[in-house]
Amino acid sequence: MQRSNAGDVTYDDPWYDALASGWGESAEATGAAEAPPRRPGRDAVPAADVYLEVQRSAAFQEVRSRYRRFVVPGALAFLVWYVAYVVTATTAPGLMARPVAGAVNVGMLAGLGQFLTTFLLTWAYVRHARLRRDRAALELRWDTQELARGRGGAA
Repeated sequence: MQRSNAGDVTYDDPWYDALASGWGESAEATGAAEAPPRRPGRDAVPAADVYLEVQRSAAFQEVRSRYRRFVVPGALAFLVWYVAYVVTATTAPGLMARPVAGAVNVGMLAGLGQFLTTFLLTWAYVRHARLRRDRAALELRWDTQELARGRGGAA
């Protein structure tokens, strides 16, 4: 972090969203100050080039591939299960009304199954991210920050 001329603290982080803080908008419309100037000699490589280089790297492609290999099949399976539940409920009400145990019927079990599969899919996603993507993504983030600051990096 660094102090700006106005005395408030600003983030010295390439991941900081400058537009969210009011920078980049017209000063007349928002009354916001312009972004503080960069320190001289600090930007050896433009940030856009750094992010493009990281995006093209094998490590980034591997993280994206791992993400897609989990999310696409999981989302499709859940969508099919949800549509099957809705279609069955509307086209076969007799099946959904069939009692299973006392007042509990097939439709109630399938509806509760929707909630259960939502929680299970969330748990599986978090576990997959923690075991197969988080470490690599964190290394990419640090390398990107190092490259954006002009100090090199492993990416």
